[in-house]
Amino acid sequence: MVSTGILPDREIAALFESGALAAPRGLDKDQIQPASLDLRLGEVAYRVRASFLPGPASKVAEKLDRLKLHEIPLGEGAVLETGCVYIVPLMEGLALPTDVAASANPKSSTGRLDIFTRVMTDHGQEFDKIPAGYRGPLYLEVSPRTFPIVVRPGSRLSQIRFRRGNALLTEGDLADLHEREVLVAAEKPNISGGGIALSIDLEGGPDGLVGYRAKHHTSLIDVDRKGGYEVPDFWEPLFNRGSRDLILDPDEFYILVSREAVHVPPAYAAEMTPFDPLVGEFRVHYAGFFDPGFGHSAAGGLGSRAVLEVRSHEVPFILEHGQIVGRLVYEHMAAPPRALYGADLKSNYQGQALKLSKHFR
Repeated sequence: MVSTGILPDREIAALFESGALAAPRGLDKDQIQPASLDLRLGEVAYRVRASFLPGPASKVAEKLDRLKLHEIPLGEGAVLETGCVYIVPLMEGLALPTDVAASANPKSSTGRLDIFTRVMTDHGQEFDKIPAGYRGPLYLEVSPRTFPIVVRPGSRLSQIRFRRGNALLTEGDLADLHEREVLVAAEKPNISGGGIALSIDLEGGPDGLVGYRAKHHTSLIDVDRKGGYEVPDFWEPLFNRGSRDLILDPDEFYILVSREAVHVPPAYAAEMTPFDPLVGEFRVHYAGFFDPGFGHSAAGGLGSRAVLEVRSHEVPFILEHGQIVGRLVYEHMAAPPRALYGADLKSNYQGQALKLSKHFR
C-alpha cells in the first residue's frame, strides 16, 4: 500500500530515476534534502516588466515572449538588480504521477537575503503550487529586494516538496504530538488555525542583541559564496535598550528570531504559514520549510530557534516581546528519511539562535 504524506529523500531520488523528475544533468550530491529538493537555475534569465501568472490558457514561455525586456545569459555569472523582476527557467522539469502534488518555497538562505522567489508552472493559477500529475517545465520568478546578487546556472534559490494525499495534522493531532515530542518550547502552546504559534524574542541574550536591519546601497552578494562577506558591510545590529519592543519601518528588512525553540520530529515536516494580516501590518518568513530533524536533539539541534525574515507593510508597526508572529503547520512523512536535517547533512542552521545567512562570516 502506498503511504500518504510528504515524500522523503529516497522517494525524491526515485522520482528522478523514474523520469518523473528530469534535468539535463544529474542531481548535485547535496541537492536532495530530507523532505525537499533544491531547484537549480538554468542558463538564462529574462528581465520582465512585471510579475505575472500564465493562467489556465497559457504557457509561461508564451507570456515571456510578450513581457520580457531583456535576456541575460547566466553562464559566466550575472548580476540581478534590486527592484527588478526576473523569470528564470529551472533545470528541473516534472512529469508527476497523478497522485503526487508539490509546493515550493525559497531556501532559508534566500529568505535571509531578502530575495523574493516564486515558482511558476505552465497554465498555473497560483505561485508555488504544482498540481498532482503536472507535466512540464518549472520557472522561478526572482526579485532581489535589498541586495543585488550574482547568480549562475546551478545556483539554488528555491526548494520543492512533494506530497501524496493530505498530510496535514489537525489541531488535535498537533496537541497530541506536542504532548509527546514538545514541538515548541512554550509552557502553554497556542494551537489554533491549524498550526502552533511562534512568538518574537525582543529580549536578546547577554549582550542584548535582538536582530539585524539590512543596510541600503551595499555591494553585491554572490549567492554561491559561503562565508565570504563581513556582517557590518550589510547589516546594522539592533539591541534591546530596555523596552523589549521594536518599531518596524516600512520598506526596511529585518532578521529576528523566535522566542521558542522549534522541534520537527523525524517522522514529520513543518512549514511556516503566512501570518494573518488582520493581526499586524507585517510579513514574516519568506522561507517556510522545516525539514525532519530540525531542532531534534539526536541530530544535534536541541534549542534550534526559527530565524524570522520580517518586513512591515504600509505603516510603521511596533512589535513587542512575546508577540505572536507566525504559525507552524506540521505534516506527516510518507516514510522516514534516510538522513535528518542537522548532523547527518552538516546543515547550516541546525542548533541556531539569531543567525544571518551562510554568506556572512
